[in-house]
Amino acid sequence: MKSFLKVIQLHKNESALIKKAIKQNREAQHVLYEMHVPKMLSVCRYYIKDIQHAEDVMLNGFFKVFSNLKNFRNEGSFEGWIRRIMVRESISFLRQQKKVEFPVEDMLIHDNYTNNIDTNIEVAQIQEFIDALPEGYKIVFVMYAIEGYKHYEIAEMLNISEGTSKSQLFKARKMLQEKIKRINKTTSYGTT
Repeated sequence: MKSFLKVIQLHKNESALIKKAIKQNREAQHVLYEMHVPKMLSVCRYYIKDIQHAEDVMLNGFFKVFSNLKNFRNEGSFEGWIRRIMVRESISFLRQQKKVEFPVEDMLIHDNYTNNIDTNIEVAQIQEFIDALPEGYKIVFVMYAIEGYKHYEIAEMLNISEGTSKSQLFKARKMLQEKIKRINKTTSYGTT
């Protein structure tokens, strides 16, 4: 029961902070920023390899958050609302850098693709693998596998077809699977 009360208290505090921040209360804005900055930097970093660019995008995202705070309608979580802004800012940055391409795909896509690889790979290594993906693959993979967007949402946000979204995800997973298999082979040969 105590943890439930903490959640309610945190929500009330966040709601009060949002109301103050809408009225340009700098202290409330700072507290909201500090509450969400670690997670939002991670979101931007998923999409943008260079940490300095990811930080710049995150700061631009927070500028938009506070500029549009009056538009937050308490439909869903505040964190989710901020996260969507960060995702859009990251994609916009990559488009400006002309690093996003979604080639027309003519291969069949397997919707029931599963990844059954056992691995002991470190998180940092997995992030490196994701960073090494072609930008289009990486964006769709992160949006689908990490952010939880559906293909129709990805298609709408990126102005691509659902089929292209599925194809990009399939190819990203295949590339990641191949890299993980190589690492596992190398690791298993090293232990024998």
